[in-house]
Amino acid sequence: MKQKILLVDDDNDILIALKMLLVPEGYEVTLTQNPEAAKVAVRKENFSLVLMDLNYSLDTTSGEEGLQLIADIRKLDDTLPIVVMTGWATIEVAVSTMQNGANDFIQKPWDIDRLIAIICNQIKLAQSEKNSQKLKQQNQLLEQQVNREYQGQLIAQSPVMQQTMAIINQVAKSNASVLLTGENGTGKSMFARYIHEHSARNGASQISVNMGAVTETLFESEMFGHVKGAFTDAKSTRIGRFELADEGTLFLDEIANTPYSQQGKLLRVLEDSEFEKVGANKTQTVDIRLISATNANLSDAVTNGEFRKDLLYRINTIAIEIPPLRDREEDIIPLAQSCLKNMANKNNHTELTISPSAKKALIAYDWPGNIRELNHVMERAQILCQQSTVNVIDLGLRNNKNKIELIATEPEELATLESIELDIIDQRLSYFKGNALKAAKSLGLSRSAFYRRLEKI
Repeated sequence: MKQKILLVDDDNDILIALKMLLVPEGYEVTLTQNPEAAKVAVRKENFSLVLMDLNYSLDTTSGEEGLQLIADIRKLDDTLPIVVMTGWATIEVAVSTMQNGANDFIQKPWDIDRLIAIICNQIKLAQSEKNSQKLKQQNQLLEQQVNREYQGQLIAQSPVMQQTMAIINQVAKSNASVLLTGENGTGKSMFARYIHEHSARNGASQISVNMGAVTETLFESEMFGHVKGAFTDAKSTRIGRFELADEGTLFLDEIANTPYSQQGKLLRVLEDSEFEKVGANKTQTVDIRLISATNANLSDAVTNGEFRKDLLYRINTIAIEIPPLRDREEDIIPLAQSCLKNMANKNNHTELTISPSAKKALIAYDWPGNIRELNHVMERAQILCQQSTVNVIDLGLRNNKNKIELIATEPEELATLESIELDIIDQRLSYFKGNALKAAKSLGLSRSAFYRRLEKI
């Protein structure tokens, strides 16, 4: 894409000469002859640089008109490079222009090589600063996502998860919009990250937004950005999430929580790939791959007037439901072991093993919180476990009585008498929610005898 330069001078001959100089250098040039026309152009178009005269028809020597134009441009765009040129060059004028917001200064008649060098350098500096600001915001967002996604838990040993992964791997190669559905805690954000990393856009960023956390009043600023002075607290220009995700992936989590009044604006940028920053009239284009996620029934939300039907059609080109953990029985123990391994590596601890009875308890549990709950349970177990093996009592699961009895009555294949005894104590403690006296009484043991056995766990 060509860099666009705005030329401002009341002398038409100078404008023509500059155009003849800059166009062969690969620049796209817009000509204006007065400050008002220049301000209109800056409002409407995205320029890479402004090259402007300091004196105009009202006053040909003081430079006041030019200094005011610099200040006006800075109000419209505080990052746009401005290079000033004048035939009345003095040290005082040069200093004044720089103090008022110009980036550089050149005297008429100009040296061609120096002028080209100044223009090239200022555009590069501005682009570098913009990239630095964008990278800073991207890093801040990525830091917020650390340890919330992809903790080595992309495990698919169960048939239902293998089928789901087959679809995900196929979809990842495309550029289609994806809607991930499923219960809370099933790992939708993790699978969004997986899709991005296995797509052609994996060299760019994935930017994630929790739509439930974006307030209606700040929606446009958060999603599209704002320019300096757009509202009271807008003390600097902000890059929005769409621009941050340009050429990469934008992940809209909890999309059902998008304020209805803002859904039309979201639809417009998704359909046209165009948006405007808050406080700016210039239209920007963006190229993103969209992944959305929700645990809500969007069809019901459409029927209830809470979600736009046209937006639903736009985001669910391919809908993938992530199965709940209770339907992934073969994955539960590998996921639990993976969690223990990750925490051991993170905290530089010895990795814990899981006892046979604890494994049965994990499989028997309903997991209403899915993988998120499993992570919390295993983290709690690692903290509370005083031995090298996680037992049922360390899990703190609230299984119903029937399931606990099922665990207690299932024989251990080739288990030793000692391990069976320990498992029974473990199960009984879980049943009585850690009350050792009640557990001992139910087993017909004295308090001292029970605690002697408990020390072995």
